[in-house]
Amino acid sequence: MILYYHPLSSYCWKVLIALYENGTAFEPRLLEDAAAAQTWLALWPLGKFPVLRDEARDRTIAETSIIIEYLGLHCPGPFRPVPEDADIALEARLMDRLFDNYVMTPMQAIVGERIRPEGIARDPHSVEEARRMLGKAYALLEERMAGRRWAAGDDFTLADCAAAPSLFYADRIEPMRDGFPGLGAYLERLEARESFARVLREKEPWWHMFPFAEG
Repeated sequence: MILYYHPLSSYCWKVLIALYENGTAFEPRLLEDAAAAQTWLALWPLGKFPVLRDEARDRTIAETSIIIEYLGLHCPGPFRPVPEDADIALEARLMDRLFDNYVMTPMQAIVGERIRPEGIARDPHSVEEARRMLGKAYALLEERMAGRRWAAGDDFTLADCAAAPSLFYADRIEPMRDGFPGLGAYLERLEARESFARVLREKEPWWHMFPFAEG
C-alpha cells in the first residue's frame, strides 16, 4: 500500500487515522516531494488527495470514504469502519457525510479565503456564509450525538475518522467548546485517541504553514 498525501490536509488525516486504527502497513509518499507529486498526478489526474495505491491488487483508490471502506474490505483488522448492523452502518455513513460536507467544507472555504493570493478579490460574504454553516452544523451535531461516545454510537467508525480532522481544524477557526460542550468533549476524546494523537504529533514540522495555527 502506498499513500500519496499532504501532511496538513484534513482529508489526508481522515485516511491516516483509519490506517493507524487498523495497524495497516503502508508506504507514505509526501506530495511535498516532486517525484511523488508527479506519480500521484499520473495516477489521479483530478489532482485531489489523498490517493491510495494498492500495488498487490493493481488498484488506485481515491475519495477518503471509499479508501477507508476499501481498507475495511481488503485489509481486515481490528478496525471496522462500517458496522455490521445495517442501521448503525447507515448512521455511520450519514455522520461521515455530515462532517465532510458541513464541517470540513465550510472550514476549508474559510482557510482558502485566508490564503488567497494577493491581487485576487476577497469574498467576505462567502466567509460569513461558511461561518454560519459551521454554527448550524455544530448545533445539529451537538443534538444528534447527545449520549454517544463516538459519532455513530459505542464504536469508533468511519464517521469518527471524518470527525477528528474536521472538528480539530474548525475549532481553530470557529471555536465550539464553550457553546457546544458535548461536541467539545467529543473532540477531546478524539484528540486523546492514539490514532489521532499520532496524526497531530506528525503534523508538527509543517504546522507553522497553517494560517490559523496561532488562532
